[in-house]
Amino acid sequence: MNRTDRLYALVEELRAVAPRPRSARWLADRFEVSVRTVERDISALQQSGTPVYAEPGRTGGYCLDRAHTLPPVNFTAAEAVAMALALHRLDGTPFHGPASTALRKLVVAMPPADAAAARELAGRVHLVGGGPAATVPRVIADALQVRRVLRIRYEDRGGSYSVREIEPLAFIGTPSHWYLAAYCRLRESMRAFRTDRIASVTVTAEVPPVRVVDPEAFDIPNHAVHSLTLG
Repeated sequence: MNRTDRLYALVEELRAVAPRPRSARWLADRFEVSVRTVERDISALQQSGTPVYAEPGRTGGYCLDRAHTLPPVNFTAAEAVAMALALHRLDGTPFHGPASTALRKLVVAMPPADAAAARELAGRVHLVGGGPAATVPRVIADALQVRRVLRIRYEDRGGSYSVREIEPLAFIGTPSHWYLAAYCRLRESMRAFRTDRIASVTVTAEVPPVRVVDPEAFDIPNHAVHSLTLG
């Protein structure tokens, strides 16, 4: 069991028996780890805002305040990433800290497979500065999750149109535009397509090969690029 799954399982175990406690030794035996590992995991949960507290005494242990926790939530990966993007826009405001804590609580409450999918998708969204306010058509917004080759009609900066087959890899947001980073089969290289210049999109049945993308390699305005994270 990896650490993410174990953190989720710890919360579920403590929620199931709340308000009764579970000792560190009991939890260590249950998850086949050391007591020290359990203590580190509990500390990580507490720092993320999960209401776990220690009850002293011979029969004490760790307890979860059931009244202040969420049951497993059915957020999709895209919904979790949307919340992370909204959180990014609060950077520098008095509400960024509480919003970050809230997002971490939601991710902990998600089923492990959904949380892992959300983290993978978030890792493919890259922002320059504060990111744009521009909207993106739904079929393009779903490109990373659909995992299919797209056939697009694209307008270049000179106003000329071309039809291309592309393999979507990531989103890059600048203060003025969204770009779809993709492998372009026409140019046989990585390209960043401004989403407002994509005139039409057809989703093909072809699943593209796995490729590694470096957002710094694209011709994006000269600013630091950083990946979106879930809290």
